[in-house]
Amino acid sequence: MLIGLCGKPSAGKSTFFKAATLAEAEIANYPFTTIKPNRAVGYVKLPCADKAFATQCTPRTGFCINHQRFVPVELLDVAGLIEGSYTGAGLGNQFLDDLRQADVLIHVLDVSGSVNEKGEPVPPLTYDPLKDVEFLEHEINMWFYSILKKGWDKFIRTTKQEGETFFKAIAKQLSGVNVTEDIAKEVLKEFKETIHTWTEDDIKLFARKIREKTKPILIAASKIDVPGAEKNLQRLKGTYPSYVIVPCSALAELELRQKTKEGALNYVPGESTFTLKTTLDEKELTILDYIRKQVLEHYHTTGVQDVLNAAVFDFLKYIAIFPGGLNNLKDSEGRILPDCYLMKEGTTALDFAYKIHTDLGRGFVRAIDVKKRLTVGKEHLLKHGDVLEIISTA
Repeated sequence: MLIGLCGKPSAGKSTFFKAATLAEAEIANYPFTTIKPNRAVGYVKLPCADKAFATQCTPRTGFCINHQRFVPVELLDVAGLIEGSYTGAGLGNQFLDDLRQADVLIHVLDVSGSVNEKGEPVPPLTYDPLKDVEFLEHEINMWFYSILKKGWDKFIRTTKQEGETFFKAIAKQLSGVNVTEDIAKEVLKEFKETIHTWTEDDIKLFARKIREKTKPILIAASKIDVPGAEKNLQRLKGTYPSYVIVPCSALAELELRQKTKEGALNYVPGESTFTLKTTLDEKELTILDYIRKQVLEHYHTTGVQDVLNAAVFDFLKYIAIFPGGLNNLKDSEGRILPDCYLMKEGTTALDFAYKIHTDLGRGFVRAIDVKKRLTVGKEHLLKHGDVLEIISTA
């Protein structure tokens, strides 16, 4: 799973990326600070299964705080997109290509209106951030359209001369952006006219719907701590009621995580409070007081963790499953519930067995829902937070 961060230059992508991962990323208030894509590990947060067994887990990857499990996911931060990126403007084709393998896109949008359409700094509230919503979607949609259009004449010839169905040709052309035959077939059902009579608008609509299936976009309304940004947030939500829009302050999250890493604070990502562990100077205390009053007391979170969780659980529809034994939650090295797998909704017990190891799947006999102490079959659908033991001949 790969989560892509996108937006116009200087909108706050690199700050969000660093806040979510604590990876080193160059941050500056001028366009095209990021040229090469940055990759690092962030974490989604979920209630850990260990609480149901009155124990403390010892994760192999990620970590667990107060029975809140943090499971690793990969984040990708690409350079800012400008108008006409899909045509190659501002090295746009290169930057869009960096997003090819992303499963979901987070549009980091400067809701404070302090960056213009070119990514240049302007006084807060002087630029309308609502313009960025349609701008970015247009660039991404037209990127898909341009890929699709390159092979359009061939699609028509193929379906006529070779008898190959259209959705197979589409999937082949768009395989680089995660389009499968099933996705192409599903979207094609929404179109009544035959492809041979499609207009340019029909092709663009098809490209957009394909994009929505393979690269869904949620909005991280960043810089919400800037005075006056709240009004823009409400306008944004009112204008786009069907969109998932999460207010966030990546700068606040970055400060809290860095101070926690230094040992100065107790702070759990996604929580509404923090406590001091050491004595800080007046400047540091002023910053923390600002974060507490302007962000945490008002929004109950900095929003960064909420954005990642929304991307994985709400958009991609993943669930978390823990391998574990009915009578023993430890692995061979004594770690308790060491693993947590992120799986698609609709995952069966057999699917999970194959995910752990091919041999477990091949030799599958039955599974045990450890929480319920109940035997289940291979077609049993798993739920978020399940703990499952696989009984296999392997």
